[in-house]
Amino acid sequence: MKKRLALALALSASLSFPAFGHTIKLVNQTGWDIYAIFMSPTSQDDWGDDYLGDEILETGDSLTLTDVSSGKWDLRIVDQDGDECVVTDIHITASETVKISGEDLVGCQQ
Repeated sequence: MKKRLALALALSASLSFPAFGHTIKLVNQTGWDIYAIFMSPTSQDDWGDDYLGDEILETGDSLTLTDVSSGKWDLRIVDQDGDECVVTDIHITASETVKISGEDLVGCQQ
């Protein structure tokens, strides 16, 4: 049985985003399991910590990040095969859902 953890609670305590931010729900619609997720302001070079840690974001599952400030963000994901993909310039203006699609991953491999 695969472990499932209430990631939102664990991650909200460990995020270093400014207060009064937005809630961002990342949905894995890739068709592959995601083994690592990093999110960073577009203006920064440092990715920081993997928000999944030892957990896996299975296809169809979601991860909720809290206190994300407005601005442009980059998302780096690593799938089950170790393939990395960076989705750039995600514009955050309000609490919202960001769907990670299979096309996002395939586009990175071309």
